[in-house]
Amino acid sequence: MNETTRNALVVSAHSADFVWRAGGAIALHAQQGYGVHIVCLSFGERGESAKLWRKGDMNEARVKAARREEAQAAAEILGATVEFFDIGDYPMRADKETLFRLADVYRRVQPEFVLSHSQKDPYNYDHPLAMNLAQEARIIAQAEGYRPGEPIIGAPPVYSFEPHQPEQCEWRPDVLLDITEVWPQKYAAIQCMAGQEHLWEYYTRVALQRGVQAKRNVGITSSRNIVYGEGYQSLFPRVTENLS
Repeated sequence: MNETTRNALVVSAHSADFVWRAGGAIALHAQQGYGVHIVCLSFGERGESAKLWRKGDMNEARVKAARREEAQAAAEILGATVEFFDIGDYPMRADKETLFRLADVYRRVQPEFVLSHSQKDPYNYDHPLAMNLAQEARIIAQAEGYRPGEPIIGAPPVYSFEPHQPEQCEWRPDVLLDITEVWPQKYAAIQCMAGQEHLWEYYTRVALQRGVQAKRNVGITSSRNIVYGEGYQSLFPRVTENLS
């Protein structure tokens, strides 16, 4: 990452999660000059690649290659960089070395903020695992005793992006982000996810719904033409000098 640029970090359990749930935030901040870096912990090669497996004559290596290609193309459209940890899928497991590897990414990126999954998800245990890993790596990257002599990180705010079924995940947004101006980029990135085409329309509807809610919360007299939005839930209190 460029040391003179404000940076952001996205920790995605699978190689498509960052597109559905945070593609607008990524594109918007990249447009604003942020360096946005994405860590994909897994390719989602077992649990989220059904369409690829149904093609026949397929193996795990080919599925991973296809998912990597999709994610790289999407990240490029959104204006972000991406790296892949490839720690497995269904089940996804993280050992101490993976934790330290992510802490090193924090140190390298020095993010202004972090995006990851909801803290609960009864439908997919990989998602809260990713958020737990993101939080613990953040703590380690703040510790003076971890790799002494390296620059530590500050306390970047952490936001959980929207899960597939919010109510069951006990997820409630307290931030609504207007992504209208970058929706074309997000939808182009969504279309890169050929292995999960059944979700394209679903996440379009989610963006429209959050856009309606965002418009309502700025007031009907606002001149802002909000059509598409994304929802986020903050994990830590916001520190501010005014409440406007």
